[in-house]
Amino acid sequence: MPIFTPGRRWQPAYSPFKKDTFGNRVLENFEYAIKGPLFGCRMCGNCMLQETAFICPMECPKGLRNGPCGGSTPEHCYVDKTRPCIWYKIYDRSFKMGREEKLLEVLPPLDWEKVGSETWGDVFTEVKKMGFGKFFKGMAFKSAKERYKTWDTIFANVRQPDWWQGDNQYHAPAYTEPVSNLEKAFKAGEFVVACEIAPPLSMSTKKLIENIELVKPYVTAINYTDNASATPRMTSWACSRISVEKGAEPVMQIAARDRTRASLQGEILGATALGVRNVLCVTGDSPVLAPKPRGRMDINDLDAIQMIWILRRMRDEGHYLDGRELKFPPKFFLGAAAAPFASDPKFQAIREHKKVNAGAQFFQTNLVYDPERMEIWLNELAKRNILDKVYVMIGITPLKSAKMAHYMTQVPGVFVPEALLKRMDEAEKGGPTAMQEEGVKLALEIIEKIKALKGQGIHGLHIMPVGWEDIVPRIVTEAGLLPSGFVAPAAKPAA
Repeated sequence: MPIFTPGRRWQPAYSPFKKDTFGNRVLENFEYAIKGPLFGCRMCGNCMLQETAFICPMECPKGLRNGPCGGSTPEHCYVDKTRPCIWYKIYDRSFKMGREEKLLEVLPPLDWEKVGSETWGDVFTEVKKMGFGKFFKGMAFKSAKERYKTWDTIFANVRQPDWWQGDNQYHAPAYTEPVSNLEKAFKAGEFVVACEIAPPLSMSTKKLIENIELVKPYVTAINYTDNASATPRMTSWACSRISVEKGAEPVMQIAARDRTRASLQGEILGATALGVRNVLCVTGDSPVLAPKPRGRMDINDLDAIQMIWILRRMRDEGHYLDGRELKFPPKFFLGAAAAPFASDPKFQAIREHKKVNAGAQFFQTNLVYDPERMEIWLNELAKRNILDKVYVMIGITPLKSAKMAHYMTQVPGVFVPEALLKRMDEAEKGGPTAMQEEGVKLALEIIEKIKALKGQGIHGLHIMPVGWEDIVPRIVTEAGLLPSGFVAPAAKPAA
């Protein structure tokens, strides 16, 4: 195990993607000989140990470079349970060292042209630009604050190339008028209800359209997942387009797991051209959850925060990641996932803060079954002064059975209280109908507690029925959340 990176299993160093000079190869081997034993360095060529409390984030199986995924736990990595969540370790050490604010800087994805090469040459170049005399004077004869400033000036240019320019500041949208009905409802102060419809497992759209027509009168927007659990279904953008055609506003999910930076930028242009105006960026479940044979599990090209950063800049600054100008930038309302129960609430608050700074305008949270415990997370967001910069929708899934309730305890980032499990177990004695009724009752009780937090950082609900779309109208109606101007759909003629 390396001295500074805990829990590492052996991982080989990357090889360069181009032929290098003899001098560079010598420097690469020298750097690896030192950083390998100290940090478990894989020679990614894009080092950012300064920002991650000197724990190498390349230990993360997903290759995440901006913080943990929604499945982060103190116990272990959910992708590989033989090792700890490396980002939990990074956050924990950062807080102990008083370096947690360093975690807010939006860090770039790997520049694969540099992968397998050294970083010390870049550091030397930056010192040369500053001037060796000025650098050594700043490090040797100045105050601690000035030494830090000198040191950070060098490494800031190494980790933030011109094509990225990430920072730790909040970036408000560059437009003022709402670009979608969802954004308009939020800005009007409504307690918004959205719901999720599972994309079809085949090319048939009959059931999808039936579900859209069923829930459309009751919700402001409909979310379509993007290959949840890394299992293939109809694409989110195709479902979103069908939704637009049926007069229902979609929220299109984009999972980083299945995207390169090129496909992300191309897809957003196509989706917005087809009428999609709400986009939700998620890192995506690991293929470890997928049916076999599994896809590549060792690294993502992007993470959710990097996607948000790229898309916001495309929209607000009108250029591609490579700097080319966009004559007609896409327009969309940009969202992200949030996880109140993944690891420590103060760690998650940093992660959420970073998403807001990068450009997230609304959150859809993971499932909430314990509103009181959720308030701890909400309080941590309040401490970071971001609740006035983002709209928060709380995720709700009505339980259909006791088996489902116990399964939810195994889902990364979800917490189910013991009292709730006992109620579903008791209802099981009455059969399927009794369990469904108890599940609806529990959902309504949770919603009532969440509604009480309106104006305190909560702006709506996101109902995830997990194939039980028929229950959405009942829940919305009985929770007293029918949208303004609601018109009940005409009753279907008897068969």
